[in-house]
Amino acid sequence: MSLRFSATTPIRFDPNRATSMAAGPNRRPLPLPPRSQAGVDRELSRRLFILGVGYVGRFFAQHMKGQGWAVSGTCRSLEKKRQLEEEGLDARVLDASEPELSTLDILKDYTHLLVSIPPARGIGDPMLQHREFLEHVLRDGNLQWLCYLSSTSVYGDCGGAWVDEDYPANPSTELGRMRLHAEKGWLDMGHNLGISSMVLRLGGIYGPGRSALDTIISRNPLSDSKKMRLSRQYTSRVHVDDICQALRAAPREEVFEYAEDLVKTKFAGCFQEDKYPDGTESTVQRVGRRDEKRVLNSRLKQELGIKLLHPSYKSGLRSIIEQIDVD
Repeated sequence: MSLRFSATTPIRFDPNRATSMAAGPNRRPLPLPPRSQAGVDRELSRRLFILGVGYVGRFFAQHMKGQGWAVSGTCRSLEKKRQLEEEGLDARVLDASEPELSTLDILKDYTHLLVSIPPARGIGDPMLQHREFLEHVLRDGNLQWLCYLSSTSVYGDCGGAWVDEDYPANPSTELGRMRLHAEKGWLDMGHNLGISSMVLRLGGIYGPGRSALDTIISRNPLSDSKKMRLSRQYTSRVHVDDICQALRAAPREEVFEYAEDLVKTKFAGCFQEDKYPDGTESTVQRVGRRDEKRVLNSRLKQELGIKLLHPSYKSGLRSIIEQIDVD
C-alpha cells in the first residue's frame, strides 16, 4: 500500500514519478457554523460517496457507517444493490461506461468521494469520460476530499527492488498505464476543484472471503493469476482492514488541515506549535500484472500515524480464519 502527499502546494503531476496527493492551499474556505448548528454541521460534513462499492468499498462503507458517517455508493447490478441494501447501505446501480447523469448529480450532496472503479481495456477510466460533467456537478457541491484507489502495477517490473512513492512509475502493462493515466485525471480534477485529493496505490488485496485460506477450503482449481504467483519470489499483499484504516486516517488529516486554517485565520500569530496533542501533524505532509517489487509503506505509517493491524500475511490470515466456519 503506497501513497504520497504534498502539504503546501497544489498537485503537480509528473508522469515519470510516483503520483502525489495534495491538500493545496486553494481549498474553498468554509465558515465556522453557529454553535447551535454544530451538531447539524458535523452530520452534514460526514457524507461519503463511493463510486464502485466492490470488495474494498464494502468494508470501508461499513467502517465509516460505524463512525456515524452517511454512506452511499454505486454498484453494477440490481442483485448487488439488493445485497448492499440488506447490509444497510444506500446503493444505486450505475453503468460506469454509460452512467445516468442524474445519478452522478447527487454527488454534489457529499463531502467525501472514494473512486474504486478500475479502468477498462480500450476505454481507460470509464468515469473520466464524463470528467467535464463531473467537475460541473462537484464545483457547485460540497466536496472537500477525493481519493482514487489505484494499483502498485504503475511501478512496473522492478526486479524485486523496494519501491515507494518517490520511485519512478514505469508501468509495463496496458492496465498499469491506464491506472497511471487515471491517477493523473482524478488528481487534476481535485486540483481544478481546489479540494484535498489523493491516490492510494494498493498491492494484492486479501481479507475475509478472499485469501489463500478460502482457496484451500473451497478446493477450487487455481486461477491463472494465482498460478503465476507461485513462480514469483516476492508478492505485495495488503489486508482490507489496513486499507480501511489508511482511508479513515486520510480524511481525518484533511479535517485537521481545515481546522488549522481556521485557527490561523482567527488567531493569527497566537500559535507556534506544529503538532496537535494527539501527535497529528498540523500541517499534514501526507504521504495488473504482478511484477517483481517490494513496496515500502514507511511513509504511510509515519505520516498518517497508523500502525498496520496485519503487517504480515500470517497475521492477516490468522484474523481471517478465526471468522471462517466450515460445515
